Amino acid sequence: MPKQLFSRTPVLTGDNAAAKREEIREYFHSTLDRYEQLFETLRGDAAYFKKPISLRHPLIFYLGHTATFFTNKLLLAGLITERINPKMESMFAVGVDEMSWDDLDTTHYDWPSVEEVRAYRRRMRETVDRLIRETPLTLPIEWDSPWWTIVMGIEHERIHLETSSVLIRQHALEHVAPHPAWEPYRKSGVAPDNQLVKVPEGTVQLGKKKDDPFYGWDNEYGTHIADVAAFEAGKYLVSNQEFLEFVQAEGYGTESYWEEEGRAWLKHAGAKHPTFWLRRGVEWELRLMTKEVPMPWDWPVEVNYHEAKAFCNWKASVSDQPYRLPTEDEWYRLYEVAGLSEVLAAAPAEANIHLDHGASSHPVNEFVQGDFYDVVGNVWQWTETPIYPFDGFDVHSHYDDFTTPTFDGRHNLIKGGSWISCGNESLKNSRYAFRRHFFQHAGFRYVVGAAPAIQHGSHYETDKLLSEYAEFHYGDTYFGVPNFPKALAELAIAAMGDKPARKAFDLGCASGRAVFELARHFDEVTGVDFSARFIGQGVQLASQGVLRYTLADEGDLVFYRERTLTGLGLDNVRHKVAFYQGDACNLKPLYTGYDLILAANLIDRLYDPAKLLTSIHTRLNPGGILLIASPYTWLEEHTKREAWIGGFKRDGESFGTLDGLKEILSTHFKLIQGPTEVPFVIRETRRKFQHTLSEVTIWEKVV
Repeated sequence: MPKQLFSRTPVLTGDNAAAKREEIREYFHSTLDRYEQLFETLRGDAAYFKKPISLRHPLIFYLGHTATFFTNKLLLAGLITERINPKMESMFAVGVDEMSWDDLDTTHYDWPSVEEVRAYRRRMRETVDRLIRETPLTLPIEWDSPWWTIVMGIEHERIHLETSSVLIRQHALEHVAPHPAWEPYRKSGVAPDNQLVKVPEGTVQLGKKKDDPFYGWDNEYGTHIADVAAFEAGKYLVSNQEFLEFVQAEGYGTESYWEEEGRAWLKHAGAKHPTFWLRRGVEWELRLMTKEVPMPWDWPVEVNYHEAKAFCNWKASVSDQPYRLPTEDEWYRLYEVAGLSEVLAAAPAEANIHLDHGASSHPVNEFVQGDFYDVVGNVWQWTETPIYPFDGFDVHSHYDDFTTPTFDGRHNLIKGGSWISCGNESLKNSRYAFRRHFFQHAGFRYVVGAAPAIQHGSHYETDKLLSEYAEFHYGDTYFGVPNFPKALAELAIAAMGDKPARKAFDLGCASGRAVFELARHFDEVTGVDFSARFIGQGVQLASQGVLRYTLADEGDLVFYRERTLTGLGLDNVRHKVAFYQGDACNLKPLYTGYDLILAANLIDRLYDPAKLLTSIHTRLNPGGILLIASPYTWLEEHTKREAWIGGFKRDGESFGTLDGLKEILSTHFKLIQGPTEVPFVIRETRRKFQHTLSEVTIWEKVV
């Protein structure tokens, strides 16, 4: 009798809602059954409460976490209105991502009993089953459908099926026991000699649209297109046998093979060989999930990123060839040249994936895929690429911190899946990333290529002021008030009339929106600001076309925002802008010859505004335009009182800033427009905003 396949992730389209409802119901129950069956490998209740490793919770947490995840997300989706057990739903909610290797969690938790958690799981199962049977279903199931959140819970449980299996593998052997449903593969032989296979250059297009028929996590959506140079890649994953050469060459004792972060981990861990290798006298054994076996030398080695990277550095040193790990883009080239497609729903996979071929790795020369083996399956493959968001990235409101905490440059992508990667994990578009010291069922394939591994920006600006200004310049409008930098740029362009429009200067440009807007009209626009952090946002947009930042909601809660020049209609002017750091009161001589100077919300923040205003005419061409905007908010923390140009009594009469401007500028300028009040709004939190009026005057340089 053929083995029953573990159910595949469902297609979320179709025209038979009743059949789809039953398919999802079966997917839900089979997932929970398999997950609970995994915990049957633990030898007694005590095993649930001992940490497999110091950096993770004990396994009782993971038995409860996936169940309470359902409840917490279904509440967000409005599918349920009452909690099952508020204490458990709080206790099991967070703490999944492995901590830094040098961080120790010494918190004491009053964990519930195993039976109490199992009882909770039964109640959750009944609740979700009822929802699946009774919730109205309209196909397709899309991003905003409440059914999306149901599928989210199921896919989340499948992720933890794999990560919990790793923890069980890391548990002391006395706490686990073999299980007939989790029997490893038993075949092993002589490891093949690895060899390099050429991969021609090509273009990869990654990312999927919201109407993709499969469930996906937020990081999968958007667009990324890249030209990939030709490279060579190992025909096989690196086997235990091949990695043994590195161990015997004192690779773990040679600091020069290790990156800085890897050296720190190595010193902390004291590793001499891969973590799942066991030295028994002169022999080696391998720890599997529930047992130790004689070393299968032809199986793929399982290591963290640091070890894989050190191996590549060693191999490069002894071969004088640029060995390294592949990038995510290069892995997709391998997928394409191997002619691969998704796992079939009704037939065993032609790869060691989705639990179709036992509960362990297989030899590296068993699953041929084009000119390679194991492009997909057997073990995950470390890449050089820290996870980053594609253009158009967006978070799902019911799980807004699935990926964003990993956009820190410290979580590298793994590709291809392992023997236990199921559901979404097994799909081509899946993107999972882990800290580089993390142990998963993960190994690696090396590549040789002249092109360096390109790193993509993933940082979200979290500084409160910088985030506020990013939103002020590039974000939404509020209360019907137009975007302020854009409005000023439009006023300036209108004032130019038929005058020459060669060069413009935005002095005090902050985050730079007006610089881009002026570039719609001018041939060349320069932005200068005293703050390197502010102009960094403009530089990032000009160079990368995208800016990401967090936006305060309330308390510690944030939204994640992404703005692109394409989305703002400004991508075609990015080549005309430049940003520099500078002091408006002490500008370099090179900033001259402009047809327009814009000084927005600047003069009341300068330590010597008169010094700027008395010389600014030297930087404008004859007939050039100067636009000054300011709320005239004079504060001694920015400008000493004696340096204010207005906002005080002179000879017993009120002397305003406009009076001061006229007095200083009248020698070289005439006022041609204004004063006019232009409003602006700066968002601080969801419910707190600054509403300000800036007075605008437009001046023409006279000959």
